[in-house]
Amino acid sequence: MSLLEVRDVHTYYGESHILEGVSLDVDTDEVVALLGRNGVGKTTTMRTILQLTPPRKGRVRFRGEEMVGKRTSDVAKRGVGWIPEDRRMFGNLTVEENIRAAVPSGSDMGAAFETAFETFPILEERRQQDAGTLSGGQQQMLAIARGLVGDNEMLLVDEPSEGLAPQIVADVGEALARVSNEVAVLLVEQNLRLALNLADRFYVLDHGQVVDEGDTAAVDPGSERLTRHLSA
Repeated sequence: MSLLEVRDVHTYYGESHILEGVSLDVDTDEVVALLGRNGVGKTTTMRTILQLTPPRKGRVRFRGEEMVGKRTSDVAKRGVGWIPEDRRMFGNLTVEENIRAAVPSGSDMGAAFETAFETFPILEERRQQDAGTLSGGQQQMLAIARGLVGDNEMLLVDEPSEGLAPQIVADVGEALARVSNEVAVLLVEQNLRLALNLADRFYVLDHGQVVDEGDTAAVDPGSERLTRHLSA
């Protein structure tokens, strides 16, 4: 049994049929990349898993438990964290306060800070700095750290390199690689080289359907197998 099982989900926005029978799996301690052009349903897949946009048909199981019909807060409590494209941190709070706010009630706060700062030492140097004044890369690291200290078994990470300079993209990639040693990751990422370097397996979405899947070791960023579904 996989940690996450998505089976034949059909998700709509109003009358627009966005996901048309998507199925995928993510195993424990695995990184899976969800690839595809803009607008094909990648973020909707994450929203469906989180029950932000529940499917009209299909199943979403986490650790064998059905998530469809549950509140998003209940999905999160079961160990699914989300790092959205816009990061959604508290810009007027310090780094330390942002991390503190992500730690579940009753958890070991000291251990949470140790995890965050061991993973991202730059955040410890900036712990009293307002999050809104961090660089884009540092904000992304803080967003990932918040997901990591949230007692999650899986992180849904949406476009972590969006808008970042190449060197910062490399830093964020290294950070995600470290994080993947602790939790499973479902990754949406337009930077194909980064996605393939991080992921163990991939799924390709097109028009709301999975059109290809496989091991990342079997492809490279120039593979016609991928580019035919990813090129504009």
